[in-house]
Order: sequence, then C-alpha cells, then structure tokens
Amino acid sequence: MTVPVAVVGPTATGKSDLAVRLALELGGEVVNADAMQLYRGMDIGTAKITEAERHGVPHHLLDVLDVTETASVAAYQRHTRALVEELLAKGTTPVLVGGSGLYVQAVLDDLKFPGTDDAVRARLERELAVVGGPALHARLAELDPAAALAILPGNVRRVVRALEVIELTGQPFSANLPKPGPALYGTVLVGVDREVAELDERVDLRVRRMFEAGLVDEVRKLEAVGLRDGRTAARALGYQQVLAAFDGEHDLEAAAEETARATRRFVRRQRSWFRRDQRITWFDAAGPDLVGEVLTLLAQ
Repeated sequence: MTVPVAVVGPTATGKSDLAVRLALELGGEVVNADAMQLYRGMDIGTAKITEAERHGVPHHLLDVLDVTETASVAAYQRHTRALVEELLAKGTTPVLVGGSGLYVQAVLDDLKFPGTDDAVRARLERELAVVGGPALHARLAELDPAAALAILPGNVRRVVRALEVIELTGQPFSANLPKPGPALYGTVLVGVDREVAELDERVDLRVRRMFEAGLVDEVRKLEAVGLRDGRTAARALGYQQVLAAFDGEHDLEAAAEETARATRRFVRRQRSWFRRDQRITWFDAAGPDLVGEVLTLLAQ
C-alpha cells in the first residue's frame, strides 16, 4: 500500500535534497510544506530548490501565491489534502517536505480552523501595539493555559489568533489543537537534524551565499510588485532584514548578520516544535547512508 512520507526538521539540514532522493527511489512526487516557498519570486531567500536540483521529480505547491497575498494554513490544508489524495489514488507516493510545523500538522492531524472576525483581530492587534506581546501572552495563559504552553510568547500572530478564537467561540483555543494519534493517511514522519554547532555553521554559510547570489536584488524586485504590502511575505527571514536596510535601519552587512542570527533562533524553535512529536523517527542528516536508512524504515 502506498503511504505518504513527511520529511521534517530544522532549516538547512538538507530536507529538500533528501525528499528528491526519496521520491526518485519511491516513484513519488514532492509536496512543499514551507510557508514561504509558496510565494512566487521568493527563491534565493527561501533556498527554493531549483529545476536542476529537482532531477525531474514533480514538485507541487511551490510558487502559488503573489507576495501581496496572505498565506492561509486553512487554505493550505484544503489544497494539500486534496493533492495528497489525488496522488495516492494513482499509486504515487507523496513526499511532503518542509520546516513549517503548523503546515505539516494541518495536513496530517485533525487540526480545525475556526472562523475569523476582522474587527476583533484589528482590535487585538491595536492592543498588541500598545501593551506588547508578553502582556497578551499572559492573558492567554489565564484564559487557556494549554494554548499558552503550545504557543511561544514571541509568536505574537498566533497569540492574537488564539485570543480571537476564544472571544469568538467562547471555547479554549486549545480545543482546536489536534489530539495525539496516528498521522492521517498512515504517513511516515522522517525527521532530519544535525549537531547544533554544525547546523549553525551551515546557516551562516547559507545566508552568506544568499546575499552573494543576489538576495538584495531579489528583494528590490519584489518590493516593486508589493512585497511591503504582504502581511506574511514581508516578514520572511532575510527579506525583512533587507527591507529594514532599505529603510536605513542598518546597512546590508548588518542585514546579513541579523538574518543569520534570526535564522539560528528560528532553527531552535523548529527543533523544539518537531521534537515534541513522538511519531517522528529522527536521522542524522550527516550520516553516510541517510537515504538507505530512511528506506529501511519505510520498508518496515
């Protein structure tokens, strides 16, 4: 029986390359689960896999949004589940790959998305600007301790969303969080990671190469087509820092340094998120026979 594979883990571990190699071995197709790679034109700064690096393997859900559009986990859930079911129906192995934990979870778990209210959201965002994220997170901890534990204080968008849902539904936000259980479609979850120091070095090298490869020009081109108007895209690592340099907040060298620092922090948050999921089997991305070890797992 054909079952999907999900390749997850922190940024810069080598997930995209592993996903392609697995797809080649399994006769599969790759499904993107990186929120920022949904955007057209955001190529260098998201380390989007090139046509040559895909080795002929079909890739789905790359370049599907303009930078002015807001990425929606609920919409991603609908589109991706339909795609996964279509691939499974024709006997093709979906290989889901990405480091956006919530997006992966939305596909594989019973994650529900209550409605929104623009007025309530706007009021909470105005309050956020006045009192700050820690104060809103403290309120969330009073109203819904389980949600506060699941949402980092720095993730202010999620804090605002949780408070919005509580106000609209009268129920804890945590009631919408998935319960532990088997992954949908019988998906096998494969985690890849590296030693902390090694991964930090890879992040620094990746950021340096992004700037050398033309990230600044990429941001300038996207700015011309509305990047600053994008609620999600404009906050992407690298893009946010370069836009700040354009505004005179720092120079481009400082933008690169801050991008590397922010990415290292993001890696630690990703690791913390994925390590909570006991269904994931972890592999050393630097192992000499990574593909062979993962294929052995899948054969079991």
